[in-house]
Amino acid sequence: MHVPVWVWLATVAGIAALFVFDFYAHVRKPHDPTFREAAWWSVFFVALAAVFGGGLWWVWGAQHGAEYFAGFITEKSLSVDNLFVFLIIMTKFAVPRAYQQKALLIGIVIALILRGIFIAVGAAAIAQFSWIFYLFGLFLLYTAIQLVREGTGGHDENEEYEPNAMVRWIQKRLPATDEFDQDRLFTVKNGKRLATPLMMVVVALGMTDVLFALDSIPAIYGLTKEPYIVFTTNAFALLGLLQLYFLLGGLLARLVYLSLGLSFILAFIGVKLIVEAMHTNNLPFINGGEPLHLVPEIPIWLSMTIILGTLVITTVASLIKSRNLSREPSRQH
Repeated sequence: MHVPVWVWLATVAGIAALFVFDFYAHVRKPHDPTFREAAWWSVFFVALAAVFGGGLWWVWGAQHGAEYFAGFITEKSLSVDNLFVFLIIMTKFAVPRAYQQKALLIGIVIALILRGIFIAVGAAAIAQFSWIFYLFGLFLLYTAIQLVREGTGGHDENEEYEPNAMVRWIQKRLPATDEFDQDRLFTVKNGKRLATPLMMVVVALGMTDVLFALDSIPAIYGLTKEPYIVFTTNAFALLGLLQLYFLLGGLLARLVYLSLGLSFILAFIGVKLIVEAMHTNNLPFINGGEPLHLVPEIPIWLSMTIILGTLVITTVASLIKSRNLSREPSRQH
């Protein structure tokens, strides 16, 4: 089913309106969000995503509805893991908590715009070259292996932030100061317009999230071929990420097995993509350019079951492990 242009325009306008609302409701007046505020708005945005998914299911059918929910759960889970890197960036730049909301929201908006470009490029590549699924699948398998290597010990709160090449390039060329000027991105000193540390944080958050998109975009294309679903799952996963950052706080360090769970999910989706690429194979050096049907197609209900099951198991195992670790010092005394 082709999604009409007016539906795309209405959806983009609705998402933009939600981000504007988020800015005026939470960011315009700098403050340190309470646990209750963060919890309430996190539930609100997740509920909003669920209502949207329910409407999509009703209008577009169970298959696309299930694809949306599987994609949203996967994207949201990847976003939670990325929050720890955001926390490290905030710590590195010593951003006061009252100013963190503004940096986070602007960084998230930048990330969504750039992800939109990635999604469009991905859709065009898939429409033109069916073998692109081989590349997506292999890249996800590589990412999964890297996550296992990096995540076996969980997150380290003392981890150092290393800016990527794009951030370093901008830092070298943008005149900046080391002093905050409330929640302003730019300030004027001795007649010169300078970027504040908050501006550097916005750049770091936006560029870091773009790197995260390199695995999340292929992952969602492994669950659905519809660019509309890819975009909306990404948008709703990023909406509410601001509140989730303050809600989870110290809990992030306790999710010691989350990276392992996510690596399994990415590896599963990577295999799923390769299986689908084999079913539509036209590469002459694989089976003489003929499709391969050695493994049956993985249905969306099985994908959703595996994704949800993995997240439940890793979350419960993480919390049990963290509780046992916290008890060990007291036993030693």
